[in-house]
Amino acid sequence: MSIASLASSAIRRLEGKVALITGGASGLGECTARIFAKHGAKVLIADIQDDLGKSVTKDIGNGSSFVHCDVTKEKDVEAAVDTAISQHGKLDIMFNNAGIIELPKPDILDNDKSDFERVLNVNLVGAFLGTKHAARVMRPAGRGSIIITASVCSVVGGIASHAYTSSKHGVVGLMRNAAVELGKYGIRVNSVSPYVVATPLAKDFFKLDDEGVHGVYANLKGAILEPQDVAGAALYLGSDESKYVSGLNLIVDGGFTVTNAGFCMLGKSE
Repeated sequence: MSIASLASSAIRRLEGKVALITGGASGLGECTARIFAKHGAKVLIADIQDDLGKSVTKDIGNGSSFVHCDVTKEKDVEAAVDTAISQHGKLDIMFNNAGIIELPKPDILDNDKSDFERVLNVNLVGAFLGTKHAARVMRPAGRGSIIITASVCSVVGGIASHAYTSSKHGVVGLMRNAAVELGKYGIRVNSVSPYVVATPLAKDFFKLDDEGVHGVYANLKGAILEPQDVAGAALYLGSDESKYVSGLNLIVDGGFTVTNAGFCMLGKSE
């Protein structure tokens, strides 16, 4: 059964749960917000894109709402979590999804400290703040699921910039540390590491068409990674189906990171 059919079926895997999604106004965050809501969750979108965020929450309904949030500012993240508590009395799922990517400069001598710090502030510090304040309200409840968006860049090098790759390695380390600490409070912490999703932004960034993203470089042929596939991974980690899964970096890449496509001899025709 596909993710789309699951979302439209009578199975509501997040019934009664409250989810906060940073960066939920567009991209993977928006897709996840829509799927979470279809599965019964009350979704709070936290983003700096006010108009988009309000439009998405109005469209998905089900008691969803929007709060302005710059994840690099602790007061904003604290307020977003407090809003979830004031509106719904609890927070079941924290999805630290907000992130940025910048054009890579392959020569490290060309990389500016300010650009490096800007990426880490959003991708890594933002995930830290979201995890911290989610834990603040989840610990008394004795349960909760914290999810962080990582990337295939969290386990390999050479795909993106020094800053982006460092930030995604960092969030996996943060996830693992938090999973160890928060497990005693019944809180699960995991990350999702997707391969390149063929969005217009990604194709423009990597200067690739669909064939480049999912043809030459992909390992799994005949399938295209779509936003709802990544959202489906977050849905699993947020639901009770993963009640004993913690400390996992769930890689959604069709096997891309376990091989070197240019060097692999297995599976090639003679």
